[in-house]
Amino acid sequence: MKKLVRSRGAMLAVGLVSVGAIGVATRTMPPQAHASAERYSVAVPLPAQTRPAPAALVQAINALGGGFQGHVGIAVRSIDDGWVVGHAMDRRMPQQSVSKLWVAMTTMSAIDEGRLALTTPVAITRSDLTLFHQPIAYLMKDGVFNTTVGDLLRRALTMSDNTANDKLLNLVGGPVAVRDFIASRGLGNIRFGPGERLLQARTAGLPWKQEYSQGNAFAQARSRLDPNVRRAAYQAYVADPPDGAGAGAIADALARLHHGMLLSQQSTAWLLDTMAHTRTGRARIRAALPPGWSVAHKTGTGQDLAGRTAGFNDIGIITAPDGKAYAIAVMIGDTARPVPERQQLIQTVVSSIVAVHG
Repeated sequence: MKKLVRSRGAMLAVGLVSVGAIGVATRTMPPQAHASAERYSVAVPLPAQTRPAPAALVQAINALGGGFQGHVGIAVRSIDDGWVVGHAMDRRMPQQSVSKLWVAMTTMSAIDEGRLALTTPVAITRSDLTLFHQPIAYLMKDGVFNTTVGDLLRRALTMSDNTANDKLLNLVGGPVAVRDFIASRGLGNIRFGPGERLLQARTAGLPWKQEYSQGNAFAQARSRLDPNVRRAAYQAYVADPPDGAGAGAIADALARLHHGMLLSQQSTAWLLDTMAHTRTGRARIRAALPPGWSVAHKTGTGQDLAGRTAGFNDIGIITAPDGKAYAIAVMIGDTARPVPERQQLIQTVVSSIVAVHG
């Protein structure tokens, strides 16, 4: 496996937040797993830390995380210089659609092993439909949509299509296969939940019924719940999310992906290029990118309850015009702050990185 060539691309700088720094951690990459070393190779070790994290960035991230009203985890890793800064980066936050990245990686691993191909044909039927955002449902004719694994990957990553994601999940062997992939690569503090249907149903306090995949059926069933039932289910989810992950572990995984340590060179390049075409979250990481910078990312947004949102996230790799790259994970686990404030938090993390780059 050869080292992946870094992509280049786009970011708009916003001023740094200047508040005293406390509680920001720096740490090294967790040790690599050896249990399934025969299934993949690590050709390019992550670089050791070559310089300290910029003090201004430490100060800014600390101020942003500590000053935000809600649960937030932030991690920034310099892929080239090896330093990490963050706020609450080991606390597990709901991933929501960020977890589609692990399904995609597991699928690409199956492609590397010859069990699937991007061109493998797949038929989507009404029994495959999930809930919430699933634009693929509108493409069905006579109850079926014929497509390929590659198309499902593109839809899951760039459009965050839940049905495309769950179909891929079933093709690779279900949640156990994704958890095995995470464990085999030594990715650490990252959980993978039961899939979109069960995760969203449990978060709302409902048992899943396939009829909820049609029209507005899920929302109607949720609205009929006893408010105390729904509130208890929501609180249980945000307190211990089955799809929870630490921002630090996600940033580490992105760095490993960038260095070609998780998949073949071809699969790594394909996956990162696809993530660079993500359409969701235009007011998150991408909104703070000045000209010449690029991003490959995945967003995640959870259910709302009384103004609170269980997961408002963006994670990805930003690359400067000079080729230096940073892995970023901003995970807002639970907050009632308005959406523009959440977006501004993510944008200011990015702007703070740009301000110290050089």
